[in-house]
Amino acid sequence: MTHPAEDVRPPTMADVAREAGVSHQTVSRVLSGHPNVRAATREQVTAAIERLGYRRNSAARALVTRRTRTLGVIAVNTSLYGPASTMTGLQEAAREEGYLVSTVSLRTGSGQGLKDAIDHLAAWGVEGVVAITPQRSHVQALAELDAPFPVVTVEGGHQLDLPGVSLDQELGARMVTEHLLAAGHSTVWHVAGPGDWLESEARTAGWRAVLEESGIEPPRVLEGDWSPLSGYRAGQELAGLALARRGTAPVTAVFVANDQMALGVLRALREAGIRTPAQVAVAGFDDIPEAEYFPPPLTTVRQDFAAIGRRSIGLLVDHIEGRARKAEHLLVEPQLIMRASTRPSTEG
Repeated sequence: MTHPAEDVRPPTMADVAREAGVSHQTVSRVLSGHPNVRAATREQVTAAIERLGYRRNSAARALVTRRTRTLGVIAVNTSLYGPASTMTGLQEAAREEGYLVSTVSLRTGSGQGLKDAIDHLAAWGVEGVVAITPQRSHVQALAELDAPFPVVTVEGGHQLDLPGVSLDQELGARMVTEHLLAAGHSTVWHVAGPGDWLESEARTAGWRAVLEESGIEPPRVLEGDWSPLSGYRAGQELAGLALARRGTAPVTAVFVANDQMALGVLRALREAGIRTPAQVAVAGFDDIPEAEYFPPPLTTVRQDFAAIGRRSIGLLVDHIEGRARKAEHLLVEPQLIMRASTRPSTEG
């Protein structure tokens, strides 16, 4: 004969109060960090919480405080390294701040898709949203929505009236281009990302600015779609130009807008019998985990996704709690990582 299971309900605040020998109100004050609690009483309540294994009921707390301590994240194109790594950084930063995260991943950032995502998160009671919106059309669509809570963009550009956090993409591109020119190359070619991506725009702008400031006419831009295949095709074209030695812009150095495309460029050069870096130096952007193991190891720009996450969540919380200006824009500084795929040119 079986017997009913014993009561295994989770401990309540009332149980903690009885265990500690204090009032329910005192337990509540300890949990909320109220200053008017004696240190001995606080230790007594904390010990009772640990003995009982008490966990706060967030739903009940939300009814009392009208705060859900939940943030939303909307992310577009999470199959790519940058958006996926940014999402991880945001989730870690939110947990450190004591918030839960509800995430909506979108394949495309259409206006209707973003609206549906905002409505979904609003129904779940989020207090604010971080939107990873790397394309200009995404940010424009987001700016047109009337969200019922603060919204902070990540890599959303600074031209629109939305608060946001971005890596200083233009600075990263400048660092790579300056590094290649300092190595002795007379010019630097560029394989860009898709034209509608704000990151691609900024990286191209940084590359172009350095060349023009140095009195060098920028070579024509080759455009890819972030994939190794598009980098491979661009690499084939660059290999043909390098072998033919035609034109006024010799192909001895290439800045590729992300590491995956750089992998394709390296393969195309290798298949054409062009040695890297002896004949053509190649640098990428992102510092994906595999970049150090490319043949040869890739010079690239590292993004601090943890810092981007912390600053984005911090800015959002500031807006939720009324401490931030309406459209503050924050930049995170990149880091140039120099490896064997670039070295001083022997040209001339």
